[in-house]
Amino acid sequence: MVDADQPLDHEFALDRDCTTLSRHVFQQLQSFSADAQDLSALMNRIALAGKLIARRLSRAGLMAGALGFTGEVNVQGESVKKMDVYANEVFISVFKQSGLVCRLASEEMENPYYIPENCPIGRYTLLYDPIDGSSNIDTNINVGSIFAIRQQEGEDLDGTAADLLQAGHKQIGAGYILYGPSTMLVYSIGRGVHAFTLDPSLGEFILSTENIQIPAHGPIYSVNEGNFWQWDEGIRDYIRYMHRHEGYTARYSGALVGDFHRILFQGGVFLYPGTVKKPEGKLRLLYESAPLAYLAKQAGGRASTGTEEILDVLPGKLHQRTPLIIGSKEDVTLVESFLKEQARVREETANVSR
Repeated sequence: MVDADQPLDHEFALDRDCTTLSRHVFQQLQSFSADAQDLSALMNRIALAGKLIARRLSRAGLMAGALGFTGEVNVQGESVKKMDVYANEVFISVFKQSGLVCRLASEEMENPYYIPENCPIGRYTLLYDPIDGSSNIDTNINVGSIFAIRQQEGEDLDGTAADLLQAGHKQIGAGYILYGPSTMLVYSIGRGVHAFTLDPSLGEFILSTENIQIPAHGPIYSVNEGNFWQWDEGIRDYIRYMHRHEGYTARYSGALVGDFHRILFQGGVFLYPGTVKKPEGKLRLLYESAPLAYLAKQAGGRASTGTEEILDVLPGKLHQRTPLIIGSKEDVTLVESFLKEQARVREETANVSR
């Protein structure tokens, strides 16, 4: 006998299938105000960029000019992949006529792209890494896009975008798109972290997991151990600890988005430490570390440089780099404990030698 007061299973399924990204943003904000409409439209534009990039990636091996290097070097001194250029242009094209943003700042561009005066200009800035892990593309391994939304503060009359040089707490939204067996978009606007999966038959991102919480502790540590001898002794001690204790599994793909996505759902820690020669690390603060730190905090995790919360770091320039330790609270704290111990040992040694 069916209880008339209880909804049928197919009604649950139907409601789930109807929870699109734009609908979810309005539900999160519980408003149809101008700000809510802007954020919904921003997320829809980001989703459109993700669909276009996913489509090209799915056919990359069959298309001329989709794989390989351009022969150029970006502002970071890194060789540029053809998909890096394409993805960067996609974001510009999607937002140029949107009336939502005034600037776009990308890992691939030395300076921000300012919306031309003959186009509608908005009050937000999108910061993004168009293709994270692009070295994986030619071998058909997961890659992603990372984004953060900030609101323009004051007048940017000199074109320096100095107002973007603020701590990660100033982000009003952040997320990433993962291009894998399915295309997923994960985002937060300060009200939890939520995952959407692209349904190709509908052409829509549909809610698949709501209010994601990173486990307080997890079994995974994700780090490129090929850099072992370039790290601070504290990081090496942590890795040795992992090797000596059961219950830990190393997982590293070479794509930050893919590795972080696994930890977001399963728990653990991702590390990209600085090295002795480059203590500032490799990852960009505004385009990679801060957006993912925003997600980690919203999901109950942490992100640290090893000595400071990522969201507290004040950048001195647009392309500033930073070490990154991110994931489950207990695991991030454990890594920090090894760094603190090594700092203590160095201080004691220095005192003795004086």
